[in-house]
Amino acid sequence: MTEPSRTHQSRQRRRLTATEVDLGRVRQRALLIGTTYGTATVEEAEASLVELALLADTAGAEPVHAELQRRRTPDPATYIGKGKAEEMRATAQALDVDVVIFDDELTPAQQRNLEKMFAVDVVDRVALILDIFAQHATSQEGAVQVELAQLRYRLPRLRGRGLQLSQQGAGIGTRGPGETQLEVDRRRLLRRMQKLERDLVGLAATRATQRKARKRRDIPHVALVGYTNAGKSTLLNRLTHAGVLVQNQLFSTLDPTVRRLHLPGGETVLLSDTVGFVRRLPHQLVEAFRSTLEEVVDADLLVHLVDASSSDVEALIQAVNTVLREIDADEVPRLLVWNKSDLADDDALKFLLNAYPGSVAISAATGAGLPDLLAAVGDRLRALARISEFVVPYERGDVLAALHRAGEVLVEVHGEGAMRVRARLPEAVAGRFSEYASTPD
Repeated sequence: MTEPSRTHQSRQRRRLTATEVDLGRVRQRALLIGTTYGTATVEEAEASLVELALLADTAGAEPVHAELQRRRTPDPATYIGKGKAEEMRATAQALDVDVVIFDDELTPAQQRNLEKMFAVDVVDRVALILDIFAQHATSQEGAVQVELAQLRYRLPRLRGRGLQLSQQGAGIGTRGPGETQLEVDRRRLLRRMQKLERDLVGLAATRATQRKARKRRDIPHVALVGYTNAGKSTLLNRLTHAGVLVQNQLFSTLDPTVRRLHLPGGETVLLSDTVGFVRRLPHQLVEAFRSTLEEVVDADLLVHLVDASSSDVEALIQAVNTVLREIDADEVPRLLVWNKSDLADDDALKFLLNAYPGSVAISAATGAGLPDLLAAVGDRLRALARISEFVVPYERGDVLAALHRAGEVLVEVHGEGAMRVRARLPEAVAGRFSEYASTPD
């Protein structure tokens, strides 16, 4: 076994400064390591490793080599086994890497052992995604959520890492608002987490009040959901001119944006963008972002965007469905939308439309298919509304006009002194006309 050269080891131990990384002057050289453990097929493991490379690039690292190991169970000490770890250590030295990124979650002991062996930073998929979130959180709530998730992740890793945790840097796994807490002991760390949890309760209450206010305005809420980089922000901008930041990177949107949208039938809805999902989204993030994700739970309709140009759309759909189940949003009605149709193969797109009846193909980038999407959203919302019957006196033409504006009038029958009206209305809206209600269907 050969030790790293002193020059190499010294360079690896130097943490990149925040200025260097944030200004893009230095990109960490990353070695990526994945295994087939926890995946159904080798192809699925390979796809996950490709996604890890995209995540690393988003975090500011340059993947210089990726290694996939076929493995049934993880080694308790090094995850990939001592022999493979030594082989990867030699590869890391030869490629002069700054960070080793594992596509699986490492235990604190495995991470410590691997860092001693590699003599560079070793992070896992969870730490990588947390780092990306730390870079992209802009709102107060988003920053608090990310910091809490980071501290929950780091708490069990305090043991044996005092010197490393006390160093402040800006490499993957070290960035974010929690950096100033890395020197504190476990007690102060726990106090910080408790404060953040209290802050989140207050912020969540504010968000809940905003949601209640929107419901009182009787405006249906449509939420865009989908795998990260599916094009949700691009679609929101295209439909509402929201001006949301759009980047060809994973997790460029963390904080939900809500805008009004007018449908072709005259209805007005609230359209919200949400954080993108990903395979094996860390549980810490799902828990921390639960108040934000409640925008999805409380929606009347979810528009599920899928990248139609992807080679494995089923995996993307399944990843989103998994997170929706975890946040108790799997019962919310959904409209499946195939985005990036301009980049997809025509035959593959036709197959998807046939395989998923009722789905719609669009291109948020070019605007193709958007009239069909808006019509489908209107149809789905009307189908979800309940049918009520009203008796409206002839002198109350304003009420009749309001019924036409608020929902879909199905039948109008002239009676003696009044008009009998059957209309499909959202439940919250129907209450406004309760004094004219007859027997509901």
